[in-house]
Amino acid sequence: MPQEKTTLEIIAPTTDEAIANGLKQLGISEDLVDIEILDAGSRGLLGIGGRQSRVRLTLKNPDEDNSPSKAEMPGVHRSSEKVDLHEAKTIDNDLLSDEERQCMKVAKTVVIELLERMRVKAVVEPCFIAPEDEKDNRIILVDIQGDDLSILIGRRSETLNALQYIASLIVSKELGKWVPMMIDVQGYRKRRDRQLRQLGRKMAEQALQTGRRQVLEPMPANERRVIHLELRDNPQVITESMGDEPYRKVTISPKN
Repeated sequence: MPQEKTTLEIIAPTTDEAIANGLKQLGISEDLVDIEILDAGSRGLLGIGGRQSRVRLTLKNPDEDNSPSKAEMPGVHRSSEKVDLHEAKTIDNDLLSDEERQCMKVAKTVVIELLERMRVKAVVEPCFIAPEDEKDNRIILVDIQGDDLSILIGRRSETLNALQYIASLIVSKELGKWVPMMIDVQGYRKRRDRQLRQLGRKMAEQALQTGRRQVLEPMPANERRVIHLELRDNPQVITESMGDEPYRKVTISPKN
């Protein structure tokens, strides 16, 4: 299934300036993006009628060539999308290794710097949470607190997911290995988790009452998974995901 990617288009007098400005806005190095020159621009005649350059920067997936290899990323296929916040437990700092404490320090620094670039004032506090499967890596949860931070969440949490993705790339680049990481803003993900679970149960009841398949609104992969998890032990309904990103939806159908 194709994965929705984060892109940024930049216009500047020259191609080099456009690329440099884009990388500065994202706060990452050139090897973490694919660069597409949409318009090389033109100087015009004697400086008249010139046209500026336009480029598109697309963040690479964590498992693409210039990112840490899959062998170095034991948690790449068990990412923060697979965290059950409903039952997640915070790990006491005294139980963390020196390496994990360093990971938290880097994660905090990276998120603070990204927020400063966005001109957002907030308090950033990282911690480690236990994964669902004890065989998986522990996950860094970076909690952001402050006044009126809705700008960091965005429509269908698109801004928050993009911020998490960019921060994860930078942290992994700094540490030289993939580090499972999640960012939350004022407890939004936990509240959303509760809402999704309630929605799943309600729509399951409706499917049973009407005998018809119920189709939910498009959701990102991590939110779809919450619905699937909530209803996986319900013997009366079946849940499936259908469609292509970013419009992929969960359907809930009666078994008989």
